[in-house]
Order: sequence, then structure tokens, then C-alpha cells
Amino acid sequence: ELLNLYARRAAREGHAFRFSAQDYEAFATSFGFEETPDQRAAIHAVIQDMISPRPMDRLVCGDVGFGKTEVALRAMFVAVTSGKQVALLAPTTLLAEQHYQNIADRFAQWPVKVAEMSRFRSAKEIKGAMQGLEDGTIDIVVGTHKLLSESVKFKRLGLLIIDEEHRFGVRHKEAIKAMRADIDVLTLTATPIPRTLGMAMEGLRDLSVIATAPQRRLAIKTFVRSENSSVIREAVLRELKRGGQVYFLHNEVETIENRRDKLAELIPEARIAIAHGQMPERELERVMRDFVAQRHNVMLCSTIIETGIDVPSANTIVMTRADKFGLAQLHQLRGRVGRSHHQAYAYLLVPDVEGLTKQAAQRLDAIQNMEELGSGFYLAMHDLEIRGAGEVLGDNQSGNMMEVGFQLYNEMLAEAVRALKSGKEPDLLSPSGLFGSNTDINLHAPALLPDAYCGDVHVRLSLYKRLATADSADKIEGMLEELVDRFGKLPPQAQALFDTHKLRVQAKPYGVIKIDAAPGIINVTFRPNPPIDPMRIIELVQKNRHIKLAGNDKLRIEKELKDPKDRAQYVRDLLKQLGQPLKT
Repeated sequence: ELLNLYARRAAREGHAFRFSAQDYEAFATSFGFEETPDQRAAIHAVIQDMISPRPMDRLVCGDVGFGKTEVALRAMFVAVTSGKQVALLAPTTLLAEQHYQNIADRFAQWPVKVAEMSRFRSAKEIKGAMQGLEDGTIDIVVGTHKLLSESVKFKRLGLLIIDEEHRFGVRHKEAIKAMRADIDVLTLTATPIPRTLGMAMEGLRDLSVIATAPQRRLAIKTFVRSENSSVIREAVLRELKRGGQVYFLHNEVETIENRRDKLAELIPEARIAIAHGQMPERELERVMRDFVAQRHNVMLCSTIIETGIDVPSANTIVMTRADKFGLAQLHQLRGRVGRSHHQAYAYLLVPDVEGLTKQAAQRLDAIQNMEELGSGFYLAMHDLEIRGAGEVLGDNQSGNMMEVGFQLYNEMLAEAVRALKSGKEPDLLSPSGLFGSNTDINLHAPALLPDAYCGDVHVRLSLYKRLATADSADKIEGMLEELVDRFGKLPPQAQALFDTHKLRVQAKPYGVIKIDAAPGIINVTFRPNPPIDPMRIIELVQKNRHIKLAGNDKLRIEKELKDPKDRAQYVRDLLKQLGQPLKT
């Protein structure tokens, strides 16, 4: 389903955006910072995608606080000035609110109407926004999952921006794309989930990485500690003494009040506020505003602060039960601090450093080692290693590929993408039929590299793998030369191995699925409707008394050939007599 969608997107014409360079320059100069080279490259790539007629599907992977939002703002500007609507999808109400403020500020001088759809807005405001989107009076809408509901209709949606994509389920994301297969999609993320990263690496999606940090940024010092009062007190006080603010993460809403009482007792100097997702909207909004205005100096919160909250004066985060979080979450949460030029600290507290599960230990280890700036992308790579890449074709966002093996999986995927791009239907029922391993060849002789010829088992395995994936006679010849060069003359078993692979490569275009070459009888089986001229087969049978048709798709050859090498050569010559395979 997904492959189909991606191929359709690749083949379909999208909207080629047009905009005035002068206006764009004016908008760009209102960005209050110096662009980093990576940021400039990402913006350039996005705009190129937008002005080309192919629908954009670009992933901008930039670390927390590295200026992905600006890339999105430029894209919005291009879309709106081309007369299209833009939807920005954010995972939390707080983030949606922040984006809304940001966009409203940047577009204040332009005739652009911006609306927000989230819990912070009244039913009347939301109704107005939906009306505006339908009749086209609203240009940009920012919202949470509400944007995905059936009732939201757009008059001329041209660009969809998804912020922090790892927070949306696969179903959500695909619903968005299936709904509008021809709009441009821009995804922003600090730590792409393995599935997305896998897709970007497979060439299903385009990828831009913003890896350079803004100037004067310092890396966040990260510590993993067993939880105890003295660690907590020291961490919080160090920050309060330099006039900063602290996030204290406690991800259990039921017990968050108890935690506050304990903290108040432990650190009487702190002014503690609580924020979590089950609070009434207005109160949550008020707490956040107060925290930004520095009326509180410790924010005791759930993971609702995970994405996009930008408070430059908060530079220490303490996370309890850090072993319970995923890598992307840990990295996101850590990214809430260190957003200005002060040294920031992240404390990951666990009940017992010794008693962690293997995966939790791997995650905490990865996050502690990856404290330099811009490590989100590398963390995502670690995540890919720890969890596997997930199904590109299913709901599972991660999952071990042990069943198939990463290599095979990638080959199947690449094959299917290739088939779809060239306009063919991939054969999803027999995925192994997608690529050459389906010609079964038996020369009735041992075909292997003997120990005595090539002693190292790893070298042998890698040679077998290279042979199995070689897809042309030239590659096999090249390997033959290499082996003779490295280990000397081929023994008969190795010769049989090479003959088998040469036959496999040669027989595949003819639609041969099986060659069984015994010393007295050779059977060659074709798939139904093979790409061969039927007259050639009839001529072959008429001319040679020892070649017979056995059933519709099998040639039976009765010929006494003792040496496997001769049998292989005979089948090769036989295939040549069938002429060039027809193009399917």
C-alpha cells in the first residue's frame, strides 16, 4: 500500500510553486539570526523541491534548536505567495501554540491570515478556522491531531509540514498523505524514527541534515546517576544559584503532587510549578507563560514539554526513571535545555544503574556518549541499530529484521521501488521473485569453496554473498579472476560453484526457474509465458532428437555428460540457441 503511494507520488505531477524573489528576500531578512551553511542548504533544497513539478517529500533532520522552524517558515512563505494554503501539524498543544506565535510574528507585515486549531482555542474559534480553511480565507493553519479529522476541508492545500514526526503514528502520517497524494510534504525532526530514516536511506524520501550548531552553543553535559536526594538537590541548586530555571521530569500524573511535596521539602529555595497534559487548557497555558516570564524557577512536568518548548533561561533538566524513555524522547527532552549560550546539564536518574535492562542500558549509554551538538542524527542511527528499522510496509515503527535480514529487506524494497518507478507492478506475493535468487540450479556436483582452498570462514562467507548478489556475467568473471589471483587455480567444487552462478545470471532473462542437470538427463523448467519466441523452441525440438518438450514449460534433454563443467556449458549453449530473450 505504502510502496504504491510512494510510487504514485513519484509519478504524479504536483504543483510547481512560483514566487517573487524580491518579496522572498524581504521575508528572509526578517530572520533575526545568521543562517548556518547547513540551514541554507536545507532551505535551498526545499525551495528547489517546491518549484519543481514533482510533489516534495523531504525530511529535514536537524538537531534540537538548530533552526528547522526557519526552514519551514521559508517554505510557508513560498507556498502562501503562490496562492496555496499551508497546514502545520504539531504533536502537542504547547508546540502548536508556540508555532502559532512564531508564524504570526514573522508574517505580521504580510497580508497572510494565520489560524490555530488546538485545545487552547474555543469551539467558536475552531469553527471559524475550519470555515476559513474551506472558503480559502485562511492561508496558514497550525494545529494538533485535530487537523487530521474528516471534518477539516481545505480549499487549496499546497504544503503540509509535520513537526517532530516521531510523535505521530504511522496511520496518522499515511492518512495525511493518502488523503492528498499530490501535495508537498515537509517533515521536520531531530531524531527520525528508524522507519523514516530507513526510508530516507532507501531513497523513498529526500533527506536534508542540518548538522552545524548556531554560534556560541555549548554541548549539554549529560550524566546517568542512581536517583537519590543529594544528586537532585545538587543539580537543582547549581542551576538556581546562577539564576536559571530547571525542568524536573516526572512522568506519572497520579504521583506528581507527591513529588512536588518531596521536592519542596528537599529544596525550599525553589518556586515549583506543575505542568502535565491532563490539566485544563487555560491553566496549562498560564503555567507555561509564567515559566517563560520566570515567575517559577522549577517546572515539575510530564513529557508534555518534550517538543519545541524554547525557554533560553532553563538550562538544567532532571529526568526521573530515565530508563523508561526511548532514545528519541531522551534526546528531545534533553534538548529543552541549552538553547542559549549557557552551559546546560541533563541528569538522567534511574532507580539502579546496575539493574538496567540491556536495551535501556544501551539507550542511556548512547545518549551519554552523544552529547556533542548535532548528535540527533547519529542517535537515530543508534536507534536503528538497537531497534531495527521497522516495516516500511506496515504499522510497526520499529521491529527486528531478523526474519529477513536487513540486506535482503533492502534489496526487496529497492526492487519494488524500481519496478514501480518504471511503471511495472511489483510482485508482492513472491517477493523473492523480485530479484535473481529464484533460478534454482542443480549441477549434481558439490558447488562450494573448500576449506583447503580458502581457509578463513569469514572470507568464504563474504565471497558466497558477493557471488549470490552478482547480477551480471562480468561481475562473476571479475570474481573468478580475483580468486585465482588470491588463492590459485580453482578446484572442481569451486569451478562448479562459479558455473552455477554463471548459469543463474544467464538463465534469468529467459524466464528459467529451474535447471536440473544430472549426468544422463538435463531438465530446464521455464515460468509460464517466458520471454522467448515459441518458434525457437519448436525448431530446437525438431532439429535435436534428444531434446523433448515435457509438459508446457519444461525441456527434457537426454544426453550423457559426465563432467559438471560440460553440463553447464551445454545448458549455456542451449540457451544461446533460443535467441535473445524478448523484452517484457
